Amino acid sequence: MEKSNSNRNWLIVFVTCFVSLIFDGMDMQILSLSIPSLMEEFHISKAAAGLLGTWSLVGMAIGGISGGWLSDRYGRVRIAAVMMVVFSVGTTLLAFVQTYEQFLVIRTISAIGIGAEYTVITMLMAEYVPTKKRTTILGSLQAAYSVGFLIITLLAGLFLPSFGWRSLYLVNILPIFLAIFIAYKIPEPKGWKEKEPKAKTVKKNEWATLFKDPKTRNTFLLWTITSIFLQFGYFGVGVWLPTYLVSELGFNYTKMTGYLVGAYSAMILGKVITGWLADKYGRRAMFVFGGLSTAIALPVINYYNSPGNIIVLLTILGFLYGVPYAVIATYMNESFPTQIRGTAVGSSYNIGRFGAAIAPILIGIIAESYSIGFGFALLGISYALSGVLPALFIREKMYDPFENEKNALQEHSESTEKNQSLYS
Repeated sequence: MEKSNSNRNWLIVFVTCFVSLIFDGMDMQILSLSIPSLMEEFHISKAAAGLLGTWSLVGMAIGGISGGWLSDRYGRVRIAAVMMVVFSVGTTLLAFVQTYEQFLVIRTISAIGIGAEYTVITMLMAEYVPTKKRTTILGSLQAAYSVGFLIITLLAGLFLPSFGWRSLYLVNILPIFLAIFIAYKIPEPKGWKEKEPKAKTVKKNEWATLFKDPKTRNTFLLWTITSIFLQFGYFGVGVWLPTYLVSELGFNYTKMTGYLVGAYSAMILGKVITGWLADKYGRRAMFVFGGLSTAIALPVINYYNSPGNIIVLLTILGFLYGVPYAVIATYMNESFPTQIRGTAVGSSYNIGRFGAAIAPILIGIIAESYSIGFGFALLGISYALSGVLPALFIREKMYDPFENEKNALQEHSESTEKNQSLYS
């Protein structure tokens, strides 16, 4: 009976997290799809349009760091629900702005909720899933982000030509209802509840704990640098790909959305397959493969595309450039113990967003002098570096959020005591 309830809870949590990341993906992709319309309505340059993506990443970084830390203090579920309301209300308000400056400010605020939601939701799921299935499940969960891309792209094909860009932003009022369900129906994961009583009686600084142990500190720094390179490439491509298809390849909105649907469908499939392969052959192997293969695909698309092969190239890119994201949630969450996992994962991943924030505006500046496609080719370097660092320096399965947490915590404690004795 207990096992049946556990399986039921697991499925409810998975479906809820999946739908949450669908809305997260929709929210992130709305900006990319509406950039050509925003440039026309607000009479802004490509560089100014890129700045919208840059400040979105800054907001997401702030949200991810603060959301991870707050979830260590107050719970994964509580913070997930609050942050979902933040990005839902913020994005909906964008439908009513009248100036570029208003859009920039409100978008940055709503992005805080997007960043926090992504960090906390993926961590919540990681703490519910057994080790043997973790990457398969989390890879499938990451596919939800791409499902969000796909849904909003299909809606853009319907709404943009007839109703304009503002209609897209009204869709994101829906996550408020999901936030209410999360707050009242989803239980906190067992690992967080077991450490909660200690957190109430012992005042601790998660940052001090994170940097106290050299092993944990080094892992944190390596993941931060890796995140910078990965997200520099990912968001540089993601923000500008729709505009690239419209302004440089000459597609109309209907044809652009059709091609993007193919690319995002391939991304969904790629994430699910990658998750399964990572459970069989290792998180690190698949992460490295994704980074290096995308590094090759980006310049190939720019220099070798033609009307006859562009849909094939975009489908291949869609499959490959989401591969690292199918693995990163598991890979990173298994790199840190429970009591600092939210702080460590939220901070390393989202400091990476700060570093990557320059990518959208940089591609905009490059596009003014050269082309968006040339900027994509340069992003291949960033993807290559995101694959090389883990290949050389980041082990997998260092801590298990589900089965072996007690052993991992004991190892962490013994490591800290050993280092203290060495330096005393």
